[in-house]
Amino acid sequence: MPTELFHQGTHRVVAFNDLVRGDDGVQANQFLIQHGDQSMLLDPGGALLYTPLSLALSRYVQLKQLNYIFASHQDPDVIGSADRWLTYTPAKIICSKLWGRFVPHSVPHYMETGADRYLLLPDEGAEIVFGDTTLKCLPAHFLHSVGNFCVYDPISKILFSGDVGSSMVTDEPYAPVTDFRSHVRTMEGFHRRYMASNRACRIWTQMVRQLDIQLVVPQHGLPMAGDAIPAFFDWMEELRCGVDLMTGPGRFGPVAVVPQESATRPLRFG
Repeated sequence: MPTELFHQGTHRVVAFNDLVRGDDGVQANQFLIQHGDQSMLLDPGGALLYTPLSLALSRYVQLKQLNYIFASHQDPDVIGSADRWLTYTPAKIICSKLWGRFVPHSVPHYMETGADRYLLLPDEGAEIVFGDTTLKCLPAHFLHSVGNFCVYDPISKILFSGDVGSSMVTDEPYAPVTDFRSHVRTMEGFHRRYMASNRACRIWTQMVRQLDIQLVVPQHGLPMAGDAIPAFFDWMEELRCGVDLMTGPGRFGPVAVVPQESATRPLRFG
């Protein structure tokens, strides 16, 4: 069942969290941002999800009116259904410039979809003009993918963090977590293996701490709010993960933390 995360005037944010069931695949969340006549669908998933998601989406926006599909990275649970969205909507796909030549591998050769159907993000990110506001595409490189982005909505003050902040949950109701200490056990294993390094974690955390964030909404698992947000950022800054833990072939162990760096200024699309 869809969950409205924010609704004020013509601006609405909706989460779809229960469309993957049982052994069909990894639990994943999809999100819709609407502002006036503008709409963006975030990380719509693979072929498994196209039919149920398109039906759920039709309660809020007609497919022929969808403006953008945002893909945080290249994985099939993010953008494996690219061919269907390109066929049945006029939406442009927003993704990293690194994946602009890879996403079309999901599209049959007979489909005529040229470069005008893609907005390719530079490494430093970009701002997407969205009616009379903008959505900020922020770099989260090496936090699971070498060309990875999250989205910040300045009206709802929601950070759509992609795989960063994801939790492995089962039957918990979809509601914001405020107690990070009890929640971190559902996140730790995933982050230690799927995030590349502490350096990448620190760079990303330094960037997002500058934003006014009311809700952190990952692609998998539950959102975080209140005291859980600064606690999550503190944890990310100290997290040793990925190559930090490698000590030899097939073996992992702790290594030293490296310094943080600052993010560059984003570009602007639209």
